[in-house]
Parts: sequence; C-alpha cells; structure tokens
Amino acid sequence: MNIGIIGAGATGLAAAYDLSAKGHKVVVYESAPFIGGQASTIPVGGSPLERGYHHLFTNDKAILDLMDELGVGDTMKWYPSRVGTYTSGKVYKTTTALDLLRLGALPILDRIRLGLFALKVKRIKDWRDLEDQTADYWLRERLGGMAYEKVWAPLLKGKFGDYYDQIGMPWFWSKIQTRFASRQGIRGREMLGYPDGSFDTIFDELKNAIESRYGEIHTSTPVVKVDVVDGVAKGLVAKSTSVGEIRKDFDCVLSTVPSFAFPELVELPDDYKKRLTEVHYLAAVVVTLELSQPLTDFYWMNIADSEVPFLGLIEHTNMLPKEWYGSSHVLYLTNYLDRTDPIYNMSQDELLDLYLPHLTKFNPEFDRSWIKEVHYNALSAAQPVIGTKYSGAIADHRTPLKKLYLANTTQIYPEDRGTNYSIQMGRGLAATILGDEQQNWRNWQ
Repeated sequence: MNIGIIGAGATGLAAAYDLSAKGHKVVVYESAPFIGGQASTIPVGGSPLERGYHHLFTNDKAILDLMDELGVGDTMKWYPSRVGTYTSGKVYKTTTALDLLRLGALPILDRIRLGLFALKVKRIKDWRDLEDQTADYWLRERLGGMAYEKVWAPLLKGKFGDYYDQIGMPWFWSKIQTRFASRQGIRGREMLGYPDGSFDTIFDELKNAIESRYGEIHTSTPVVKVDVVDGVAKGLVAKSTSVGEIRKDFDCVLSTVPSFAFPELVELPDDYKKRLTEVHYLAAVVVTLELSQPLTDFYWMNIADSEVPFLGLIEHTNMLPKEWYGSSHVLYLTNYLDRTDPIYNMSQDELLDLYLPHLTKFNPEFDRSWIKEVHYNALSAAQPVIGTKYSGAIADHRTPLKKLYLANTTQIYPEDRGTNYSIQMGRGLAATILGDEQQNWRNWQ
C-alpha cells in the first residue's frame, strides 16, 4: 500500500515506522519545519532541549519498547525527582509521603487524609466506575476539607481554568496511577526517565528507520485537503514552500491533526464532526529561561495559588546536568490556557513582565539579571478537556469515510495525553490499518 500520513509527531512517526517495516510505502507531511511535535527541540547551550518539558515514567512501556527496537534503549537514564508545592505563600517539599505529613499549610489530620487519599485512589482498579463523576465532585466528597481546598482544588483550577469542575474523575485516577507506578523504594521516591541526547534520540532514529525503508518525511509541507471520491479517501493535497502544491494519490490516509483542524481538511458527516468539535482543547504557553543560578532545589514545582499567573515551574537542570546546556540552569514556566485568554496572546516580553515578579516567591534573591536567554513556545492544542462519560464521546479512529483514519490526543483515554501514549496509539493505528486491509483482501477474494 501507499499510505499518506498527516503529522510527524510521535503518533504519525510511530505509525509510519510500523507500516514501513511491513513493506508499505509511507509519505509523512508535517506543517512545521521540524519533526517530533510537542517533543521537538531547540538548541540550548549546544545541546537539544524540548520546547516543552518532557520526561518518562517507569511504566511508559510503549516508548521504552520502541527505544529497544530502535537500538537506543540504553540511552534512557533514570533520575530521582524532587517535587515541591507552593501554597499559602510558602514552598513545601512534597516528594514523598513523609513530606506530606510535614506539609505545614494543612492541619495534621488533613495531612494524614491527603496521604491516605492518594493510596485509596491508587487501589481503584476499574476507572469505568468513575466515569459519571467529575474529579472536583469526587474529591470534594471523599477528601474535602483543607486538603482539597489548599492542594487539589487550586491545582485543578490552575490546570483547567474555568473547566476545572468539568474534568472526569478517570483523568485524575490515571494521573495517580502513573505517579505511583514511578515510585521506588521504601520511601516511595519518584524516578523519572530522560534519554541521553534528548527526545531527539528517539525521533531521529525513527526518521532514519522510516527513510531507510524508502519512506518519505516532508517538513514545512502542510496538508490542505484530503481528496475523497465516492466516500473513499484517495489522496492528499499539500503545499510545500519549495515546490508549491503537491497532489498525491494514496491507498489510505492517517491524520494526526487536532480534532478542530480535521474538518478543515475534509468534509465529514455531521454526527462524526460533532464528536470532534465538541471536544475543547486548552492551549499551552511555555517560557523557558536559561539562568546563571538555580531558582529552587526542586525539579517539579506545583503551584496551588491562584495569585501566581502560571501553573508550574519545571527546573530541568535540577534533574539533568547543567553542563549539557552550557552550564545554564534551565527553567520552564508553564501555563495551560483557553485560546481566548489574554495571556495566550501576550508577546514574550509581556509574559516576562507578568511572570518574573512572582519568581521571588520561590527564591527571594531572584533577579532579572540572572536571565541569560529566553525561549518562547505556544501550542494551540495542548490539552483536551476530558469530561464525564468520555468513553462514549470519543470519535472512532476509523472515520465514516473509507480508508481515512484519525489519531490525536482526544482519543487517548483514560490516560492523559503524552509521548508514550501517542506512540502506543500510532502503533495501534498501524495494526488497525493493516488488519483492515487484510480483511478487505479476504472479502475481495
């Protein structure tokens, strides 16, 4: 088969890798000038660094298995994480269960309840029993008190803004399951993975493998239309900055674009289109600072305070060596926002003016002179808003048009979107496409 793939992120490349391994001709079109999607990199201090913070958990089996297949499994290294939480005007260490018992922002009984509550969620095995309840309601009813009001409520509101009370409980459940799976030892220290050479190590090998099998990957080449004849996807129309319009026939097409962008490429039946357009995405804004000094001692800083205008601080070089980045201390300031939020439309300088005064809350000695370089990245489709009874609302990977498939982050559930699950989905779609083709061949015979 000749297979056209829209998007060279984790999903598109993983699908292309498996399809090309089976002898099929794949052509991948990517609108950006780079591959890797949300795990793509920029040069910082002579080394590649992800535009948005990235790490793996110990149960991220799909990407770890793929790395082994690619021959780069030994580049994955595991590091102890150090987590802090900012609440009630103070930074608290919240790395282990013992740290929670020392969380002075809460009365002692609420601290105990907070620790036991996480264990309670971990023991829930079937997320389907949680589907008809929001995380906000479930946590208020079963945790409540200061533990909810001072910790989880601000974190939900910081992550989802006005949508915080619409998030289905399975989303929260999956977060707890993933976190506990990465805890090791008696003290429950979280271990996180990061590949030597950045996530480029994985995507460069994927690209090499695909191209070695005569597959093609075209960057800076957005697809503008899926050609459909009599209800069957027949090809793609793309626009290249170098050669202009490209029209190419394919035996089937896999799209990995966001749900709101997919109907712009192809006319779809109303019921399927409704499933796509009813899922709301939050955008992300990430400001990355190269600093001359560390801001904190923590890798991950949860911010449970509505007065701070960003969701979290991820101090990359508190887990990875600063020497990789020209001895700079790398700090991500991250935010999830509605695309209509004024902060989403701010320039880099405007964001700095808004954000930087708050950094003294985490380190009173912080000074703007510490900043050596600034990097800015915005994503229009970063986090789907996953509501209640979501399993019944997910758009099928097989679209109503024959030979046309869709795979994007709105279809990852109950797990939260992430590189591991995007790779798992891409490889699953490759198997689906091959299975459908085999069935079509049997029917034809």
